Amino acid sequence: MTGVRAAGIGPRAVARFIDWIIAGLVGAIVFWLLNIGADLPGWVDVLPGAGFGFLYFVGFEVLTGATPGKRLLGLRVIAAGGGAKPSIAESAKRNAYMLLNLIPWIGGLLWFCAALAIALTVSASSTKQGWHDVFAGGTQVVKS
Repeated sequence: MTGVRAAGIGPRAVARFIDWIIAGLVGAIVFWLLNIGADLPGWVDVLPGAGFGFLYFVGFEVLTGATPGKRLLGLRVIAAGGGAKPSIAESAKRNAYMLLNLIPWIGGLLWFCAALAIALTVSASSTKQGWHDVFAGGTQVVKS
């Protein structure tokens, strides 16, 4: 693809952090307005947030090719084979690790391990693709 280059771990991490803030604020407002989670017992209260976060990333990637955080940093996700944006299946696969948070008691630890593995594989890859990009068939985060 002409005019694009693979994005490294630094800008991707900053974009993810920005997206966590945005998704967290929007999710908190929506859940507060709908009174979701108010009466959920124990670990179950993580379900709406984890699901919302997953849908946030998949939705923006599929509809526009970039989340707001990525867009602020001039990044976007391209499909396997270089298409303009990932399909629903590609985006769902590359973001599936986020759903590890749904596993009671150890989900947060599993998510952290998966995120660390993504950082390590992005840093070690000549194409800057993490294991989740490979799992999704070859998606890539690029700076254009």
